[in-house]
Amino acid sequence: MNNDLFEQGLKQRKATLGAEYVEKNLEAADDFTRPFQEAMTAWCWGFGWADDAIDAKTRSMMNLSMIGALGKMREWEIHCRGAINNGVGKEEIRAIVHVIGIYCGVPQALECFRVARKVLEETGQLHGSPD
Repeated sequence: MNNDLFEQGLKQRKATLGAEYVEKNLEAADDFTRPFQEAMTAWCWGFGWADDAIDAKTRSMMNLSMIGALGKMREWEIHCRGAINNGVGKEEIRAIVHVIGIYCGVPQALECFRVARKVLEETGQLHGSPD
């Protein structure tokens, strides 16, 4: 594993998802899952996210669209929190869910809205002023 990519990835992963969440995942890794955690941190977060050709906010918006299209709602929730950390606002999340509904169907958009509402409520942004 490229240690530079891992360190860059770890920094980006913590900045987006929160240090506590990342540390908890790394601490929970064992001999079976640790190699994947390390490789994912280096590849996804070091190689992908640390490339500054696309800013973190835009990348978060892209991730919400793609993960929403895949219907991976646990990951969507995690990345919805990360998107907020990266500056994505309530109205932008709403617009992303609209696109998911257009291309992936109303049931998937409803699932995304359900999870987004939960995250926005927990972060105190649901009833705040628009972006």
